[in-house]
Amino acid sequence: MKNVQKNLQLQVKFPLGVKLAIIIGTIVLFSLGCVTFLNSHFIGQDVQITAENNNLTINSRSAGTVEDKLSTIRSNVFQLLDLLNVVGGGRSASLARQAEAFFFERNQDIAAINILSGDDSKSSGKSNASSAKESSIINNRFFISNEIDVSSLENFLKAVSLQINRSCLDETIALNASPFFNIPVMSLLFPWKENGLDQACVITFSIENMSDILGSDSVNTTFILNDSAEILCHPDTEKVLLGESYKNFPLVVAMRQNNESNADSRQIPFSVVDENSKKTDYFGAYQKLSFGDIVVFTTVPVDSVLEGVRTTRTNNIYLTGIVFFLSVIIILVFTRQGISRHLRKLTEAAEEIKNGNFDTPIFNELSTKRKDEIGVLNQSTKDEREFLDVFAKFTNKGVAKSIARKELDFDPHLKDITIFFSDIRGFTAISDGFKNRFENDSPREIIGFLNDYMSRMVNCITLSHGNVDKFEGDAIMAVWGILREDSLDFEKLPDSAPEKAGLSAKHEAHKKEDALNAIRGTIAMRYALMKYNKDAAAFTKEHENEAKAKYKPHIRIGCGLNSGRATCGIMGSEDKMEYTAIGDAVNFASRTESSNKPCGTDILITEDTYNLLKDDFIKNKSNNFSIREENLENEIVVEMIPVEFEVKGKGAQHFYGVVNMPGFDIQKFFQQGDAEFVPDEDCLKAVGPAGPKTMAQVRGLLGIPVPDFEKVNLNEEENKIQIKK
Repeated sequence: MKNVQKNLQLQVKFPLGVKLAIIIGTIVLFSLGCVTFLNSHFIGQDVQITAENNNLTINSRSAGTVEDKLSTIRSNVFQLLDLLNVVGGGRSASLARQAEAFFFERNQDIAAINILSGDDSKSSGKSNASSAKESSIINNRFFISNEIDVSSLENFLKAVSLQINRSCLDETIALNASPFFNIPVMSLLFPWKENGLDQACVITFSIENMSDILGSDSVNTTFILNDSAEILCHPDTEKVLLGESYKNFPLVVAMRQNNESNADSRQIPFSVVDENSKKTDYFGAYQKLSFGDIVVFTTVPVDSVLEGVRTTRTNNIYLTGIVFFLSVIIILVFTRQGISRHLRKLTEAAEEIKNGNFDTPIFNELSTKRKDEIGVLNQSTKDEREFLDVFAKFTNKGVAKSIARKELDFDPHLKDITIFFSDIRGFTAISDGFKNRFENDSPREIIGFLNDYMSRMVNCITLSHGNVDKFEGDAIMAVWGILREDSLDFEKLPDSAPEKAGLSAKHEAHKKEDALNAIRGTIAMRYALMKYNKDAAAFTKEHENEAKAKYKPHIRIGCGLNSGRATCGIMGSEDKMEYTAIGDAVNFASRTESSNKPCGTDILITEDTYNLLKDDFIKNKSNNFSIREENLENEIVVEMIPVEFEVKGKGAQHFYGVVNMPGFDIQKFFQQGDAEFVPDEDCLKAVGPAGPKTMAQVRGLLGIPVPDFEKVNLNEEENKIQIKK
């Protein structure tokens, strides 16, 4: 036996285990390397294309927003000047002063409006100051609140006399006035003709909120330049205050070169070399506004865009190395223990056969431990099967991997609110009915009908402390809690902070109050709608004998309520602003409203709203079907809609139909706005003590068909809504 082992050691120069380790390790290394390279390449291309498109989209959106804001400022100022020109008694008249005061009340970020001629701008010293003052409308509140001396404006006007002369010659110019005011301020110079004189209208206003309007984030940077490449607005306020110029900025240079092709917008890759000779590549997009040679730029570093791809590639390389070395180790250990040892025995057996030792006990060992064909020996089927089993165990390897009320300002805030949507059922058919009867007079009749209906609904929203967000045709969006100064900063406090529990409880109480108010206002709408339908029937009967008999249609509405966190902030223009909410919670509220029809209800709330109120105001299993005595007047009766639907990120949920608030006092509610209000006896059955007790009674009261819930698919209904959009 010792001689056999000696001969084997002499003959085996390249062990089978090493061969397998090299072959399989090479395959693993090559395969994972190719996957890593291809994955990085194609994903990198996709990410780059997406980043470029996103950068261009951000630039286009920002440019549109900036142009709308600047156009609105120009329009508002020109309207004020036109008004002042037609007011009797001149600008010193009481009505003119009231108009100016009201204008600056609505446009608090405008510092001054100056009407200057070329001669005014060329004058100097006191005469210039006097002339500018005589032709100025100053927002004193702006200067006082920002601790700025009015002389800063005079100094600025003296410094830009050349630009004022250019503006008098029919040129619109944008200038950075920040270095004179020490706060971010911009001036727009518009040509102004009055009494046959060529003048310039200089509008000076704060741009402290412009960064939010531009929508710059941690990756994309959006800024504004004028025709001299002077920075007008930039997320880095210091650049604006210093009056820096981007004349030699590579993206600006490239844009100037593209002027020959008259390109108003373009996406350009460019590079910036810093003082340390470090080169940084960027994607840059720009779009010119329609006036003032103002250009909005948006840039994004390529490294930031591809950082995730490079990190993934690095991780994949590390993973490839780990898998490679683990594979080699496993193969070597396995081949030594699972193959080589048995091959040695097989070789020993082969040597024994060669030597004629048929009775050697080695064969008995082979037949019980390894019964496969290895090397030069042909083994039985069972041996092959065991070999294949081992090979399968070796190759089956895998790897798996598993996001309260504040003062109104221009900064967006996250708030927990309750959102309401309502919609008139069959409004298209109602509108067609007006068109068929009244033809060209139909717009007046439709608007009259809608105004009557909406004024009643808005009254309910207002009396329940809600805020009407917007009207969209026959639809109403309202929000409760959006104006509440209720900061969420307490959530950042550690749990050990003594004030966190108190602040959290206070915030939770506010959320419940908003949701309760929203349901109270919506229940009041049911009464108001029934009263409207009664008045509409009387109105129609009163005019039934006329040639084109006026009428108001009998209507039904659907109302949806959802409570959740949304982004709240200012949207609109200086002339018309809305403090609105956007986000998934708002979208879900809209979906809730549209689900009334398939659910056979007029008021639906989501599980989020239900869960807020169920412990205190809704008798249910979790509170043993009892609520505290002090909450009885606000008791809410609901019925769960027996149809599940999927909500992204939350799984299966139910809607809840609002049946009634048994303790609701209609008279007390509406007397908040009208002390002389007397409830209509016929309509008291809509809500309160005489109101419905079940959803079946609600349907019977409002004429809502009973749905076949076995055929209702709320997920399918949601898809239909999305398709229509």
